[in-house]
Amino acid sequence: MINPCREAERRVLRLLHGPKTRTQLGQIHAHLLRHGLDQLNQLISHFVSVCYSLNKMHYANLIFQHTHNPNILLFNAMIKGFSLCHPFEKSLHIFSDMKRRRVWPDEYTFAPLLKSCSNICHYSLGRCVHGEVLRMGFEWFGSIRVGIIELYVTCGRMGDAQHVFDEMSRRDVIVWNLMIRGFCKSGSVDTGLCLFRKMGERNVVSWNSMISCLAQCGRDSEALGVFNEMREQSFEPDEATVVSVLPACARLGDGDVGKWIHSYADSKGLLQEVVSVGNSLVSFYCKCGDLDAASSVFDRMAQKNVVTWNSLISGYAFNGRGELGINLFEEMMNTDEKPNDATFVGALTCCAHAGLVEKGRDLFASMTETHRIEPKLEHYGCMVDVLGRSGCLKEAHDLINSMPMKPNAALWGALLGACSTHGEVKLAELAAKELIDVEPWNSGNYVLLSNIYAEEGRWDEVEKVRDLMKENCITKAPGQSAIGKDVYDEERQSYRLKQA
Repeated sequence: MINPCREAERRVLRLLHGPKTRTQLGQIHAHLLRHGLDQLNQLISHFVSVCYSLNKMHYANLIFQHTHNPNILLFNAMIKGFSLCHPFEKSLHIFSDMKRRRVWPDEYTFAPLLKSCSNICHYSLGRCVHGEVLRMGFEWFGSIRVGIIELYVTCGRMGDAQHVFDEMSRRDVIVWNLMIRGFCKSGSVDTGLCLFRKMGERNVVSWNSMISCLAQCGRDSEALGVFNEMREQSFEPDEATVVSVLPACARLGDGDVGKWIHSYADSKGLLQEVVSVGNSLVSFYCKCGDLDAASSVFDRMAQKNVVTWNSLISGYAFNGRGELGINLFEEMMNTDEKPNDATFVGALTCCAHAGLVEKGRDLFASMTETHRIEPKLEHYGCMVDVLGRSGCLKEAHDLINSMPMKPNAALWGALLGACSTHGEVKLAELAAKELIDVEPWNSGNYVLLSNIYAEEGRWDEVEKVRDLMKENCITKAPGQSAIGKDVYDEERQSYRLKQA
């Protein structure tokens, strides 16, 4: 004869792992209570594991609070659950409760605890957990070693990570990937690349990490070189590879590799299945100036998100096809997709390049009135550009003065450029003075103001600008009136040191 209690347990397990679990948690819980199964640790552990798979740890925690004598199995399930679901720090509270009840941890306790510390990027707590691992003698378990390295990598403590890594006699590909990612993220890309070259075994994640890191720090040729190695060694690129490589292709102007990726993504179904792949291709073709190809990819995408629309709208803007960009924006407004900050930056830029002043005014007003988006500096900068290019200089200046935040150099620079184009000397002088006030270290700003005075024959004012440069210890960068980023950063640092 079958034990009724055992049969009830089996029924609960079937329900927990059935197709309708998501909608039946309440009924399953009621079944536990009705049959007196709510204190069976093994069964409650199964319930908890289902809860964290459904991101319902709040429910699991309610049941756990009513468990009289939780054992290590249940404590581990709760700790793991809160390492995967918010709030992650709850794992550490449960671990403290476990120690208070004198339940001893085992090898399955610490990996999720370390994961929680990584999730909240809490170095000191992670060090405490590492100390517990050493005291309990669990440091030789592979999953715990991975957790320790991930903690230190996440917290940017690559010296600690290296120490643990060096002590490992056997290192799997996951550990190598973590170390490579950590060094690259901390700026030691060459160290990461050196580790990558030493790997005996690689997977797609290894290649993707290296390609992405090289591309993100501007080493595009090397990123493409690693991508070519990946193909030569018969690794199949995935969606992450495509998304990492395409921006490097665009910056290098390597249309052949970009088109090969397009063909590959198409043949593997990535273009249809993965939105980020389609977005990357649209952006790639826009940056290469091939708007027909960008539009073709856009039209073929089975799914689109706000990034998809933004990419093509911005592409039209920066390729001088502002009218098409505005038409696409209007098309977007007829879908369920909601515009965001970046959408309006792209649309306003379209207005600036196409000379659509009235449309620009309407779009800018609609941000707050219709879409509840508060304009940021970028939006004000775009609107100043829209007005300035069309000669509405007073309106542009009034807009700057009405801003709720302090104007930056880009805004005053846009106004100054427009004033120079339209011959508005008085307002140009004001904008140049504001630029000097915002960036007193930038020698280019003084040069611009000096040139304005020189063109007017106001030589006394030119001399005053030179005196002001001497007073602020500013030296003009030789042979240039517009300076690059490296010179700009050097001048700013030099100015700060002199003022200290």
